[in-house]
Amino acid sequence: MVTRVGIREVAKAAGVSVTTVSHALNDATSFRVKAETQQHIRDVAKDLGYAPNRLASGLRNQRSQILGLVSDEITTTPFAGAMIRGAQDAAYERGYVVMVVNSGLDSELEAREIRMLQQHQVDGVVYARLYHQGVQVPGELAGLPTVLLDAVTADGSVSSVVPDEVGAAETAVEALIRAGHTKIGMINNLDDIPATHGRLEGFRNALARHGLEHDPRHFVAGVSDTPGGRRSALALLGQEEPPTALFCFSDRVAMGAYQAATALSLRIPEDVSIVGIDNLELIADALWPGLTTVALPHYDMGRWAVNRILDDIENPGAPPVQTQLDCPLIERGSVGPPPA
Repeated sequence: MVTRVGIREVAKAAGVSVTTVSHALNDATSFRVKAETQQHIRDVAKDLGYAPNRLASGLRNQRSQILGLVSDEITTTPFAGAMIRGAQDAAYERGYVVMVVNSGLDSELEAREIRMLQQHQVDGVVYARLYHQGVQVPGELAGLPTVLLDAVTADGSVSSVVPDEVGAAETAVEALIRAGHTKIGMINNLDDIPATHGRLEGFRNALARHGLEHDPRHFVAGVSDTPGGRRSALALLGQEEPPTALFCFSDRVAMGAYQAATALSLRIPEDVSIVGIDNLELIADALWPGLTTVALPHYDMGRWAVNRILDDIENPGAPPVQTQLDCPLIERGSVGPPPA
């Protein structure tokens, strides 16, 4: 029979009191435990195979230590893994687990899923969207701690985390400017969403910062997929005086731009440089040369959302927080100096 290692066994092996072990393993802020003592206790607990009794802890705190993550179509996309992994990692570090449900854009199904999560007595819900968008929080979530992931409300009444769309575009265009480009085209999205407006603003900001004019001939908006990107890039690169570089709304659009360049016998990056946004590795790593792109912080957004909701649970009544996370540049081989 396997004997369960309890907190008393950890205290005896570490040479400290049971109270000290309890505070050290539960990150209690009201009881100061020296950092080296805390680390020593954690090392001893790990060596002994100690696992906290989450059920007992939950009963004491009147919490289930379960969070819900309600998504629309996230689990069907390549970005799901990073976003959910970030949420689960943050939850695990703080003694929680995450239950994930996916509505598939069916509002009735979403309402049933939320009721199911409530029946499991989840302590809070991360309400996540496939892409950065404005939402109305479902009425079923009223009274339940909620954080928005990749979404915002018009009134800012709920904490939310989204990518810095303006900053992402500025980062992409700055990479082209550093390479020496002054004639930069943009292929934007047609949809009326925050990313469309934010990325156009960032494009213009970067040009203005370097004294470059926004040439309307070098701008086109199209469908945000590969065929749309191909059509848009053909229109830009087929001009008598085409841009020497393209900033694309997404990696899928950038893949279409690669196809257009090939059709026009243009080499990347010798004849035209291309930058995308997403870091969708199925595309960015597979293209040749590899696509330089700006990564959306899906993992970090998932972590932030869970940490925020747990902070709200521990500090009820705290004001909502809206945050935007930085988007790093991932350099591959699609950017070079402009052709002579």
